[in-house]
Amino acid sequence: MTYLDYSATTKVDEEVLKTFIKASEFFGNANSLHKLGINAKHLIEASTNQIANILNVKPSEIIYTSGASESNNTIIKTMEKFQNRGKRIITTSLEHSSIYAPLKQLEEKGFIIEYVPLKEGLVDIAKLEEMIKDDTILVTISMVNSETGIRQPIEEIGKMLKKYPKVIFHSDITQAVGKIKFDLSYVDAASFSAHKFFGFKGIGVLYKKESLIIDELIAGGKSTTVFRSGTPATELIASTAKALRLSYENIIEDYQKVKKYNERLKKELSKYKNVSINSNENSIPHILNISIKGVKPETFQHALEEDEVYVSTQSACAKEETSKAVLALTEDREKALSSIRISISKKTKEEDIENFLKAFDKSYKKLEEDL
Repeated sequence: MTYLDYSATTKVDEEVLKTFIKASEFFGNANSLHKLGINAKHLIEASTNQIANILNVKPSEIIYTSGASESNNTIIKTMEKFQNRGKRIITTSLEHSSIYAPLKQLEEKGFIIEYVPLKEGLVDIAKLEEMIKDDTILVTISMVNSETGIRQPIEEIGKMLKKYPKVIFHSDITQAVGKIKFDLSYVDAASFSAHKFFGFKGIGVLYKKESLIIDELIAGGKSTTVFRSGTPATELIASTAKALRLSYENIIEDYQKVKKYNERLKKELSKYKNVSINSNENSIPHILNISIKGVKPETFQHALEEDEVYVSTQSACAKEETSKAVLALTEDREKALSSIRISISKKTKEEDIENFLKAFDKSYKKLEEDL
């Protein structure tokens, strides 16, 4: 099997699984005051401290959720709390569906949603600043687009937004965690999921600066924080800390390896006359988006699947046939209708790249008559 859909999800690392199993021995409810509960609470606190240290934030700024989608929804929906200051929100055309869906809900309640112009996929910071008005309350921009790999200059955007202290700056960093280094000191909130860096599904994080006050997501008493009540998921929290630590152990070497594979793929795929490379120099190497003229992406995806090669067509959560991200980047609807995402990770091997290229060539030639 050749798996090149790491941006959709990753297989749980064996060491992370071991941590989960070991943490299961701390089965007491961390909200309980007896010894078993206290032991579980201490394990959670140690795990949270580790996550905070890696991200260079405060442990008190970590809120555990079920995943990035919940984290995104939480920060966006809490904007109703600030509507007395304004109802204007700025975002991009490169966001995940868990950003667009709650934004649409707010729009139906009278909020104004605006989209900042892009230059080769990057936010035009000067235009963004021009768009900020007295009633702007939120700017939400993903750090890395899940379909094209475009890496936004979040730190530069954040520096500019510091001039507007009433504007909350949120970033979905799901596709960045464990792949690249970044600085969260310039954002007020950030979201990510553990299953994108070889952790478990069902747990995510909402980083929120202490100074940012949000509504309780789930009311019912204090848990790891007052914002999301319920019995703390000790095993998931401990294993997430382990997954995060492992993802940053050799991040520079891992990045270079992924970059080498990305360059090999681009070199070989560029030889096909009907193939267009959509990702550009602003994309991280872990994600390579291409389009095959005249071929439905699902058709090619299933053709590759016959050789047990697995890639994606869009973000796994996307519902539309047309890729919004590819359309925003290329301004070419045909490319947006025929895009395929190849996503690489530190666990990708040379043989995976070779297997993919062989399967691609086979599938391409089989469909060439119809191209």
